Amino acid sequence: MTTLVQTLFNGLALGSVYALISLGFTLVHKASDAVNFAHGSLLLLGGYLVAVLHTSLGFPGALVVAAAATALAAVTVGQLLRAARAQGAAVPTILTIGVDILLFTELARRIGTDVLNLGDPWGARVASFAGVTVAQARVASLVAAVLLVAAFLAAFRWTRWGLAMRVNASDREAAALMGARGERLRASAWALAGLLAAVAAVFLTAFPTPGLDRTTGQVALKAFPAAVVGGLGSVGGALVGSLLVGLAEAFSAGYQDQLSPLGSGLSDVAPYLVMVLVLIARPQGLLGAKESSRV
Repeated sequence: MTTLVQTLFNGLALGSVYALISLGFTLVHKASDAVNFAHGSLLLLGGYLVAVLHTSLGFPGALVVAAAATALAAVTVGQLLRAARAQGAAVPTILTIGVDILLFTELARRIGTDVLNLGDPWGARVASFAGVTVAQARVASLVAAVLLVAAFLAAFRWTRWGLAMRVNASDREAAALMGARGERLRASAWALAGLLAAVAAVFLTAFPTPGLDRTTGQVALKAFPAAVVGGLGSVGGALVGSLLVGLAEAFSAGYQDQLSPLGSGLSDVAPYLVMVLVLIARPQGLLGAKESSRV
């Protein structure tokens, strides 16, 4: 029972971090009709900036600067996509792949073979309750993700910005007639996605993970199946998909001995396995809407 509870908590904590990342995928898709495959490299950028700045600025200051810089970098990528949008629906998404390669190559060159410490205040401390031992960083990640997601959902539901985002996603012409400024909305969506990615980088690399290395951005792409599972473009779907993917990965790692007949390293492919199974049964995702077309 202890193993079950501990694995369940680890899955929820991991899913909460994936929720921050998958929300970024969802926001960009709603605002720009593109899948941002550079999101992993933007996350790596945020984590790298925290790692190099925390000794001089302290962890809180480094996180603020890194989040702002990553948001600015994300907006810049969004502006590049704006120029490519007229060339076809697939071109912006393809462009993000090129940006990802360039950004990842430069960051990998700077990081090299090092494993960087982000200087988070939780360190390797653990918390124990009812016989279950969990890392304090995972408790912090769950609390931080709940607060950030709750703040986002409140803004998305009850502010003029959220209303404009919803209208713009469903009908851009109607949104423009209502006075919504499409370019500002798209820039805000990209900026928020970058900010969330920087925060997620901190928790992805916190204990028990050794730290940030050149592969951290690739690990973050496990959140993409979470967005697809929930229904790409659905905010609620991104949250549900993230929890499912996080739990699947945690349980496949926690019970790897019992699952050994399925092969080693099952936890690495668990998010993609969940994605494939869901898409077979429901191609639009769990909470995604079927696209209708006039013939």
